[in-house]
Amino acid sequence: MQMSFAAARQHMIDSQIRTNKVIDDRLLEALRELPREAFVPDNVKVRAYVDDDLPLGNGRYLTEPMVVARLLQSADVKPTDMVLVAAAGTGYAAGLLSKLANTVVAVEADHALSERAAAALQQQAADNVVWQEGDPAAGFAKHAPYDVILIDGGVEIVPAALLEQLAEGGRLVTVLFEGRVGRAVLMMKERGSVSRRVLFDANIPLLSAFAKPAEFSF
Repeated sequence: MQMSFAAARQHMIDSQIRTNKVIDDRLLEALRELPREAFVPDNVKVRAYVDDDLPLGNGRYLTEPMVVARLLQSADVKPTDMVLVAAAGTGYAAGLLSKLANTVVAVEADHALSERAAAALQQQAADNVVWQEGDPAAGFAKHAPYDVILIDGGVEIVPAALLEQLAEGGRLVTVLFEGRVGRAVLMMKERGSVSRRVLFDANIPLLSAFAKPAEFSF
């Protein structure tokens, strides 16, 4: 079974990742090394390498590999970077980032997902990941500022708290929904102001922690 997972992982890289303009060698090596099947429930392990979002339970999903890879490449993660992953789920993106950055702070509100993530990251010896159970929209100011922030899922808003925790020259990547349309975005802080650039279209599940507040009406 391990050999078939390894073959599936390589096929994912060849057919889903490289064909979608992901060329960063360090990122490709991280994708090759980290077993995605270790970060999903047993009942979906056989689907770990399909180009789709995988259900994790409690309405949460593991973002499809191509979207995660393109977001991380756009974030231009350096070996010296301090990184925040908001809504870290079961820790797959945090595990990838642990191979690219100096330190990764991962914030997740769901206790069951946090337990699975802690076990998977320990199994993978991702010792530079600091796991925090809490509100992902609040980030984790204690270790700010962050060179890179990944919100791992679809969002309707990017909270001011996260932008405040972004370092000068820092990059935030996520999939932002305006109406029904989701677009991967890169937000950069330069001289205290934040700019936004659209990267590509992406349709992934929304995170309830990053939903727009309900509008009041009479």
